[in-house]
Formats: sequence, C-alpha cells, structure tokens
Amino acid sequence: MEIFSNRIDLSSLQNTIEEIRREVAKVIVGQNQMVDLLIAAILADGHVLIEGVPGVAKTLTAKILSRVLDVNFSRIQFTPDLMPSDVLGTSVFNLKTSEFQFKKGPIFSNLVLIDEINRSPAKTQAALFEVMEERQITMDGTQYALPPPFMVVATQNPVEHEGTYRLPEAQLDRFLFKIEVNYPSAEEETQMLYRFHLNKTLQSLDSINKLLNTEQIVGYRSLVKEIHVELHLLQYIAQLVNKTRKHPSLFLGASPRASMALMNSSKAYAAMQGRDFVTPEDIKTMFFPVLRHRVMLTAEKEMEGISENDVLQQIINQVEIPR
Repeated sequence: MEIFSNRIDLSSLQNTIEEIRREVAKVIVGQNQMVDLLIAAILADGHVLIEGVPGVAKTLTAKILSRVLDVNFSRIQFTPDLMPSDVLGTSVFNLKTSEFQFKKGPIFSNLVLIDEINRSPAKTQAALFEVMEERQITMDGTQYALPPPFMVVATQNPVEHEGTYRLPEAQLDRFLFKIEVNYPSAEEETQMLYRFHLNKTLQSLDSINKLLNTEQIVGYRSLVKEIHVELHLLQYIAQLVNKTRKHPSLFLGASPRASMALMNSSKAYAAMQGRDFVTPEDIKTMFFPVLRHRVMLTAEKEMEGISENDVLQQIINQVEIPR
C-alpha cells in the first residue's frame, strides 16, 4: 500500500502552530476558533477584525499574539478625538536643518493592535485605507513603505453600542477576516474563574514565549502560496462569491477581493491541517469569516432580524460542492 506524502514539508509549520496554541492557552480559556483564524491570517498575510461585546478577551488575545510573534508591536487606542496624524505620523519642522521632517506614527510597526476601531469617526478610519491595502503611507508627496510582515488586528464592539461609528465598506473589505467572539460556555467560564481563583491574579504575559520571527513568518507564507488548488475548487470559490452579488436578501455583494481572500485563507487553513492541497471543506470553513463583513443586507431583511451568517448559509446550501 502506497503511503501518502505531501509535496511540501509542513511539519515545522504544524509544530509551530501547536506551540502557539499552547502558549495562548496559558492565559485564554477556549476561543479556539478565534485563535486558529488569527494564525491563518498570519499565514495568509491578512488583517483581522475581531468583534464582540466588552469583556470577552478580544484585546487580551491580540496582545498575546503580539507576544508570540518576535516582531515590532504597537497599540493604538481609537477614541472620538483621535486624528489621522496620531496614527500615520506628521511633519515636524527641524530648527537645525530648517526643513520639515516626517515623524512616523505608531502604524509603522509589524503587528498593530487597533483597539475599538469603531470609536473613531470616518476621517480617522479612512487614514488606514492606503496602509492596509498597499503597505505604504503617502505623506507630503513622499511614499513610506512598511517592511513585512505588516498586520493589523482591530477590535470593535457591536455597532449597536453607544458611541460607535460603523466602518465604511471600503475599510471592511480590507480585512481578511471578521471574527465574531461570543460569550464563553458555562464550563469555560467556570474554568476561567477557577484559574483566576487559584492564581489570585491574571497570568502575566511575560510567561508567553516568542515563537515566530520575521524570517519564519515570511518563509511560512511562501510555503502557503505553494499549496495546490484544483481548477474546480477555484470555480467553486467564484460561484460562492458570485452568488452574494445576486442574492435577493443582499443589498451589497462581495468584491473580487473576497474571492482572493477566500482562496488564500483556504490555502492557509489547509496548511494548518498538514495538507498541501485545498479541499471543499477548507473553503466552507473559511467562507463565513471571509464573507460576513463584505456583504450588506437589504433594509427589509435587516428589519426581519436575519443576519449575514444566515444568508451565507443559504448560499453554501445552494451551491453544489465539487467532488
């Protein structure tokens, strides 16, 4: 009997992923899907939006991720009075040279945590358009490139909450995933309370080991790009995304950027499973986090209480799975 073997050696990547999961589990109880999607985003070179009510460890998980990655990290707390220059940087007059010099803002880092991104109005949110898509800043006619890896992890409260601003569609489309974080189960919450009771305090993030440096991240991303996708699966991705543009419950469908995101994230997820090829199940798993923030319900369906996830489930059910 012939033993199956991958064309690509993914053993190192898989071992690293298991180590990352163990490091996160030192502090976070549960939330396995969120952790796996964050890892997939790192491998697929994408940005992540984490949405959930206050107190479900959105910011804490992002901070742990920054500890696991041996890269430069910065955190920006978005507030209603935050200006674009507070994010990107500003030109400062140098008295010695009698010239203006560009002072880089906190966005110039490898991993940027933007906490409560929907607390700032559209003017500040729009400052992220260029840097998230093109990995560069244009200031006073000069372009400043951000060295790889560059990843934005943004958190937000649900838009119904007081004092929040809905993110524009162009901004949302630049996020690879939107991760919805729900309340923990009763068992997970009991375990969390028990751990806190024994330790008397939250475990220090200093106990988190650094596992991935810049060179390793770039190397793993190159491996992920080599993951094979059959033509009929590319057609499956295109059919799924195309359905969002024709669905009667949706006012806005997904752009071609969504098709690319679904393909790249499916490759990353396949690599995380130790496979050098994508399956329909990989695509179905990535479909919801990739698409839920890129579609918009019609006003009628929104009033009926139907969610984007409900419509996406209908689309998954309608499109035949290739065999």
